[in-house]
Amino acid sequence: MKRKVAALEKVDADLSSLQYKIRRDPASYEKDFLDHYNRYENQRETFIHAPASASADAIVSFCDLIELISHVAYCYPKTTTQFPEDLIRVLNLHHESLDPELREKIVGSLVLLRKKDIIDSPRLLQTLFPILISTRSKSLRTLLYQKCLSDLRTSNSKTTNHRLNRTFQNVLSNLLTSDQTSSKGLWAVKITKELWRRQVWTDSKAVEIMKEASLADNEKVIVGGVRFFLGGDKEREELEDESSDDDAVDIGQIKHQMGINKKTKKKARMMENAVATVKRKERKKKQPHPLNFSALHLLHDPQGFAEVLFAKHLQNSKSKLNLEQKLLVLQLVSRLVGLHKLTIMSLYSYFVKYLTPRQPSVTSFLASLAQATHNIVPPDILEPLVQKIANEFVSEAAAAQVASAGLNAIREICVRQPLAMNDTLLQDLVMYRKSKDKGVMMAAKGLLGLYREIRPGMLKKRDRGKEAAMGLRSGERKEQRFGEEATGEIEGLELLEQWKAEERQKKFPQEVNGDEERSIGDEASDDDGWEVDEESDSDLGGWQNVSSDGNADSDAGDAERLSKRLRRKSTESEADEAEENETEAEDERNILQEPNDATNKTSTLATTRILTPADLAKLQELRLAASVNNALPASQRKRAMAAHQATLQRHVDDPLTAAEIEGLASLSRKTSKEERVAMARAGREEKNEVRKSTTAKRKERKMEQGKSTTNRDKARKKNFLMTLRKAKGKQKRSLVERGKVLKAHKERGKRGGKRGNG
Repeated sequence: MKRKVAALEKVDADLSSLQYKIRRDPASYEKDFLDHYNRYENQRETFIHAPASASADAIVSFCDLIELISHVAYCYPKTTTQFPEDLIRVLNLHHESLDPELREKIVGSLVLLRKKDIIDSPRLLQTLFPILISTRSKSLRTLLYQKCLSDLRTSNSKTTNHRLNRTFQNVLSNLLTSDQTSSKGLWAVKITKELWRRQVWTDSKAVEIMKEASLADNEKVIVGGVRFFLGGDKEREELEDESSDDDAVDIGQIKHQMGINKKTKKKARMMENAVATVKRKERKKKQPHPLNFSALHLLHDPQGFAEVLFAKHLQNSKSKLNLEQKLLVLQLVSRLVGLHKLTIMSLYSYFVKYLTPRQPSVTSFLASLAQATHNIVPPDILEPLVQKIANEFVSEAAAAQVASAGLNAIREICVRQPLAMNDTLLQDLVMYRKSKDKGVMMAAKGLLGLYREIRPGMLKKRDRGKEAAMGLRSGERKEQRFGEEATGEIEGLELLEQWKAEERQKKFPQEVNGDEERSIGDEASDDDGWEVDEESDSDLGGWQNVSSDGNADSDAGDAERLSKRLRRKSTESEADEAEENETEAEDERNILQEPNDATNKTSTLATTRILTPADLAKLQELRLAASVNNALPASQRKRAMAAHQATLQRHVDDPLTAAEIEGLASLSRKTSKEERVAMARAGREEKNEVRKSTTAKRKERKMEQGKSTTNRDKARKKNFLMTLRKAKGKQKRSLVERGKVLKAHKERGKRGGKRGNG
């Protein structure tokens, strides 16, 4: 009996079992909870006044009491009213001197109280964030940073908590603007960047916070803000792609495994979770897609921001940024200028001193200059820069890599502003297409191909090519003027208009036939007039009875009528030949203009009617079909046009990197022996992969998907001793038994195997 009582007392002393009992029946164990709560209050005073004097046993006991009360505080709300405030008070007063384990326990308990809605999210963040920016403990900073992010994500998981977001964003903004030289603003950058990447904050207020960070005086804060604008959207897209890949669940594979393997509760739970995941993905597909605008598009005043950024960090001689940091700022300014088509005249003169081959990271400067170019920049400003790049980089004495990079940079500038090039310089640069170096030759051909498309009149006749020369002759190629903008329209709308016209022709062919009959009738009326003339000519050509008295007069009249007929016939034949030549020339022009009719024609469908959801669905289908057709082998003309259009589209929002400026320079560089050996090995591995049989590829695919092998494959891998008895039995068969087995095998094959799948 005594042993049972001792065991019960030990269970009651265990706080985890007491916590379980209180959850099941709070009223029955209220007295035990009050005893432990009184012990907590006694120890609390010690930790409030002198936490350093507490012993190790007292710290462990206090941690256990905090854990117990935080888990069951919702069962006794009146008794534990002051419990959250006590923990906040201890943490605020002694977070530097508290034991790390006790400090972590207090933070975890506050987060647990937030999950149980005993305290709200603003109160928790008001407690943790000031400690985060002031403490010197690295472990505590990491913990508080994670807890703040987790609470903000949880608060915005179901619906966007605008009130909490606005409050916390104001706190971060005030942190940056109150002291621009302090490094505390780095926490505002980190939190905003992570929440933007997680798509918790996607509004303009978050962008304004990073804008203030970019204009700060602390180097780390500036770099953090600038990097957000240069790469924050790409990180968000990559995270979204990773999350979509992680959610992919193969229900067929799980069902297959459940049908073959032993049925357990774990397998059933896996199946339920897979079905729930698929249903959740289907619900997400049906929801409207969120409009995730780029951070650069959400800026309130991009012109003012770019001007202040350039003047404060680049033009200012007192700036403490190094070359790498200045390059980041320059890339941001150039992207703003190119994307929003801003005008900062002093920016282009800033590039002049950096456009030399000996300048470190010169390709980054060239990329930034190209990014800062658009069709509204005056050509008078860009022409000296292009001339300087040509003089410094592109010459016979320059290295092949340098010349290739210079030609690529000039081409990228001219793509955005073709008027920055003059005729003399263009003809000089185009001559480098005859260079023996492959990189220089391809870069020069790229520049030549660009001007064949946009301004062939600047090239010599022998350099224009057949298509450009015929386009100039027919008036198809029109040179773009300064500041001219292309007409905006919905992509692929002309395809939808053409499809509707074809459908209308199928439904109402009478209208089309009526138009044709009217046109034929008009032609017939014209022909009738010519037929009357021919009949009159035929009448004149017959025998006529005349009197013998007027032989001379009749002979003169016959000669005159004959000469008139001959002149008329010669005139008709000349007119017919001229008409035939004209129709042939017109057909030739139509053939030349045929590839561009679809692109140059402006559709009026969007201005004459409202597009329905069915129209939009059909438009998407026609776009897909057109993209497939464009991917098929086509003429050189169509491929060049498609490549040019793709280049223009790429420069709308995408950044231009130094690697793209270097581009073909890798062809000019001689590879080392190690690189050649590595390339050969890679090619050999690719060949081995290609040479795999279809069966081997199918088997490898099955193994990757986690599927089982066939019975024939299993029989091949079976242990020899397991098949020995069957092999001996086959040898002992008589001739009659073998005939029966063979006959049964043939019948089974006719039925389609043992399962009868035939």
